[in-house]
Amino acid sequence: MPGIIEVDDLVKEFRTFERREGLIGALTNLFHRDYRTVRAVDRITFVIKPGEMVGYIGPNGAGKSTTIKMLTGILVPTSGNIRASGYIPWKQRSEYTKTIGVVFGQRTQLWWDIAVVESFQLLRRIYGVSDSDYKARMKRFDEVLELGRYLHTPVRKLSLGERMRCDAAAALLHNPPVLFLDEPTIGLDIVAKENIRAFLKQVNQEFGTTILLTTHDLSDIEELCQRLMIIDHGRLLFDGRLEELKHRLWRESTIKVDFRDREQAQRFEALSLPHIKTEKLGELTYRLTFDREERSTADVIRQVVLNADVLDIAIEEQSIEEVVKRIYLGGVFEAAAR
Repeated sequence: MPGIIEVDDLVKEFRTFERREGLIGALTNLFHRDYRTVRAVDRITFVIKPGEMVGYIGPNGAGKSTTIKMLTGILVPTSGNIRASGYIPWKQRSEYTKTIGVVFGQRTQLWWDIAVVESFQLLRRIYGVSDSDYKARMKRFDEVLELGRYLHTPVRKLSLGERMRCDAAAALLHNPPVLFLDEPTIGLDIVAKENIRAFLKQVNQEFGTTILLTTHDLSDIEELCQRLMIIDHGRLLFDGRLEELKHRLWRESTIKVDFRDREQAQRFEALSLPHIKTEKLGELTYRLTFDREERSTADVIRQVVLNADVLDIAIEEQSIEEVVKRIYLGGVFEAAAR
């Protein structure tokens, strides 16, 4: 199946002016300026298929937002190619924008001083949405996002969570096949985040909307996306399924065991368990860490319970935060390959 978004060898460079400090430096800047070239996106290639929900993450300054701006046609690449919904975004922007929706967490596409419903009506005219489609979609948005209570309120009087609900609806008013989300849940409370996530899941399932999501909230990724792309210093470090990422970069498994009494704990301590690191957490509590390529979790649990009376066993799952933190520290892919 061809991709709805196809990116090939994409590069974006910025030329920045380096200012000198102090009065003498300021005077020197008037007559001589030093520039340097910063490569924000460095030869990125990927394909996104119709209906996929893809997470695109990285530390601050990694190149996430720059990529999104090129994909939406806001920025022109230095080199490389993009084709999205059959268009070249920066060359055919007028036609292309009718096929995409965009939500920027820190900015709104709604008019600040007029009621929300008036912004929706203006967007309806801009995108040429028919009256029947407009009414059906507004009804749907109200059912899922409870927009009815905000429609006659000026945008400037909305809370951040309320505004994000309205922005998400506005981005999907013309039912675009592709939706770009740049930090859509930033600054929201737990309830507001859950509302936005549930809405995005429903849109993806019902309409097959392709979604590319950038975020610092890794819970968004775990809740919404099966595929994950990681960028750092402008380069694409990983492109694959979340479970594959965890398998490649975190092969350790951890089990916490609580024994019934001190006698049982001592029986466990007397065991010989090769390739298992044991850490005592309390008088009767121990943590066992092992490489799952060498020992299976089931085998470790079996050896423990056959030799000592166990009160409780808990398998401690790694979090995506831990995995991504290791990536940002650098060198983890090379280490995983060895």
